Amino acid sequence: MGRAARRAASPNPGVGCIIATASGEFFEGATRPPGGDHAEIVALAAARHAGADLSGATAWVTLEPCSHHGRTGPCADALIEAGVRRVVVALQDPDPRVAGGGIRRLRDAGVAVEVGVNADEVAHDLAAYFVHRRTGRPYVTLKLATTIDGRAISNDPTTQWITGSQARADGHRLRAEHDAILVGAGTVRADNPRLTTRDAEGADPIRVVLGTVDPDAAVQPCIERSGELIDVLHELAQSGVMSVLVEGGPRVANDFHAAHLVDRYVLYVANTEPAKAAEAMRALWGGEIVDATQIGNDVRVTLTPQTER
Repeated sequence: MGRAARRAASPNPGVGCIIATASGEFFEGATRPPGGDHAEIVALAAARHAGADLSGATAWVTLEPCSHHGRTGPCADALIEAGVRRVVVALQDPDPRVAGGGIRRLRDAGVAVEVGVNADEVAHDLAAYFVHRRTGRPYVTLKLATTIDGRAISNDPTTQWITGSQARADGHRLRAEHDAILVGAGTVRADNPRLTTRDAEGADPIRVVLGTVDPDAAVQPCIERSGELIDVLHELAQSGVMSVLVEGGPRVANDFHAAHLVDRYVLYVANTEPAKAAEAMRALWGGEIVDATQIGNDVRVTLTPQTER
């Protein structure tokens, strides 16, 4: 499931489920937007619609089935009532309302439960959800465009054009993967960006500005906030924002970096090659190189912090 698709379920986790009947039929489900059914319920409904016999079935789910009543009923109970006899779970849900409760309920009902299958892959895919639930703030990606010496950093790569058109389009794809995009008021005043996903598929993120901007600015309608960064992030998380793309200029970038509030760095390095770009960005920002990909004449370097936040 792609990040843009997972974003559609936010602030719910983008969970997937596959149910295999004892006779070898397979049915899939994915969590729908808030208020809609969870992945397990969608897969069970698909099986029932096909007239499948679910007794003795096996369910594979990316996240522990819920065990509490929220906008929907407990998925663990639905699996038990359907006659599912084995559930394979990638990861336990960190949400305190679940936190092992779904697994216990399944096992207490005699359902065999296996935990940890494809855990690393799922942890990567659900990184924003895990940060949101464990820290009370959104997952933060810091995006910058820069030259290889790190001294020429654009406030908004889409207008300053340090990087080429392919890198800029890739940056718009990155926007589409996040619930919100955040910049400083100085960037808005200097470049008047729209901060949309016009060069990529996907809905525009919520636009957040640190400070105040003109009512006629292209970024409007936006949320204007001031104060401590962590307080701004907590407020966004409470409103359902699970991931934020920080796309401000050097000052905003350095403030987030210094406050240890960055979970992932995505750096577009102009007119260079992957090996040189990766080493240069590691020297400047620290952390672990996850990926260095050539995009046209530029390179996208992805880093994660050296230590867990």
